[in-house]
Amino acid sequence: MMRPALVGFLLLSAITGLLYPAAVTGLAKAVFPHQAAGSLIERDGRLVGSELIGQNFSSPRYFWGRPSATGPMANNAANSSGSNQGPTNPALVEAVKARIEALKAVDPENRLPVPVDLVSASASGLDPHISMAAARYQAARVARERGLSIDTVQRLIQAHTEARDLAVLGEPRVNVLRLNLALDREPGQKVVTPAPAAAASAA
Repeated sequence: MMRPALVGFLLLSAITGLLYPAAVTGLAKAVFPHQAAGSLIERDGRLVGSELIGQNFSSPRYFWGRPSATGPMANNAANSSGSNQGPTNPALVEAVKARIEALKAVDPENRLPVPVDLVSASASGLDPHISMAAARYQAARVARERGLSIDTVQRLIQAHTEARDLAVLGEPRVNVLRLNLALDREPGQKVVTPAPAAAASAA
């Protein structure tokens, strides 16, 4: 009586634990090799990040992404999480105030409303995108810091805007890492950090 159960257990374990994962992984690598490898991004042959995971840019020369509540550091892919703080939580109110003050400190002449995604963390803590409004809010600062025309920066924003999924889901958004790498590739631009991943500690 134990033998059929044991054989069934081993058979199902082999199918669901070995054969199925191997088949799905192989198919993904064949059909979507970039995505299956983690959507990694390289610059000059050096890995600088993934287009699926945000980075903590803080230099005014770069576009900033969404705040991250992951621990022990921001954008920690091994500990995806939100802050779980409600709208009436004093800690959240203070955190948002501090983020607004940081934005104002690097761009005191900016009178535009601060987009909510620049001061509120995402549920995952890893969001690599910002809204079009968040990108436009920062465009003048980035252009000024880099000595670029606002038209050049706006062109780069538009070129790195991703459309709605299936044309109807979500909103257009900008991948922050790809946009910042494009800024560094503009003629006359000097990369001030070894890689975008180090921008947080270099600012």
